[in-house]
Amino acid sequence: MKTFVHQALLLLLIITLAVTGHPKGLHSLNYKQTLLEWPGFLELQFIAVIYVDDTQFLGLNSIWGSSRAEHRVPWMDKNEPEISEKVTQSMLAEKYFLTKIMKKVLHIYNYSMTGYHTIQRRRGCYVVPEGHFSHGFVELTFNNHDYIMLNEDLETWSVVGKAAEMIRQDFEEENFAKRMREYLRGQCVEGVLGLLYHGEEALLRAGTPKTHVTHKVTADGKITLRCWALNFYPAEITLIWQKDGSNKTQDVEVIETRPSGDGNFQKWAAVVVPFGEEQRYTCLVEHERLPKPITLRWERPQSINSIMAIAIAVVLGALLMGAVLAFFIWKRRSKGKEKAESEFMASWKYQA
Repeated sequence: MKTFVHQALLLLLIITLAVTGHPKGLHSLNYKQTLLEWPGFLELQFIAVIYVDDTQFLGLNSIWGSSRAEHRVPWMDKNEPEISEKVTQSMLAEKYFLTKIMKKVLHIYNYSMTGYHTIQRRRGCYVVPEGHFSHGFVELTFNNHDYIMLNEDLETWSVVGKAAEMIRQDFEEENFAKRMREYLRGQCVEGVLGLLYHGEEALLRAGTPKTHVTHKVTADGKITLRCWALNFYPAEITLIWQKDGSNKTQDVEVIETRPSGDGNFQKWAAVVVPFGEEQRYTCLVEHERLPKPITLRWERPQSINSIMAIAIAVVLGALLMGAVLAFFIWKRRSKGKEKAESEFMASWKYQA
């Protein structure tokens, strides 16, 4: 059971956090379904997620006990409830389709139905800004060794593996490529346009990356500079560390682009640098929301000595001004006292 939970969560993490990206200027609709057969469960487990561009907006996960599609973005809550119902029925139909494929593949390889098996399917389309179909995709993978894909002509299939070859024969007999072509060019494109309309404010927002560089000294004395890009959209972004203007590849770590949880994305790239050479390293950031690429450098904070010197100067300046002010006050009081004494003596002499 522990093995299942670990592997299931790992697979789920890959599915839900994967950011596919898409060609610049295009919009996309991307369905991902995974069917799992693992010991300890009485029925097949099904995970399905739908992305518009890089944003996951609907999902169904039977591992968590849910049998209905759930909204993953706030703007979907404003739409008609029947949308979720239609998507739920579509996803359950996908589960039935993948179950038939899995049983056929298990029969071909004479595998036990109680083993560890997965089928993953991905299908979707890309749409140009004018709203016309650009290209589509349909892919099916079994246990990461059998693979079948609809070619760019949307008429023929490419396959890897004995089971995939036999499934292709079934697809050709059923004229499945034609059905997929009609779906990709029609219903899929309509889905993209409809979602862009409902989620226009969120999906078409200008998410300019917020960038900065941090400096950290590790316990072994090494220095790591980390270049951050936060709250950007769409997900496609480039972070490149350079040393004296040349791209740096060694001692560099770059994480995959990750969702921020609010519809935006985040990413960082780190480089290990020698002590005292931090200013030789710069981070180049490229993103379509930036008017031009920007170059970042770690800004060295003022040293403690400099800060102390400034503080001492401020204090001494304040003391000096105070002393001058006290002198003038004393001087004025002294003059007032001398004048009063003179007037008193003059008055006394006059009386005498």
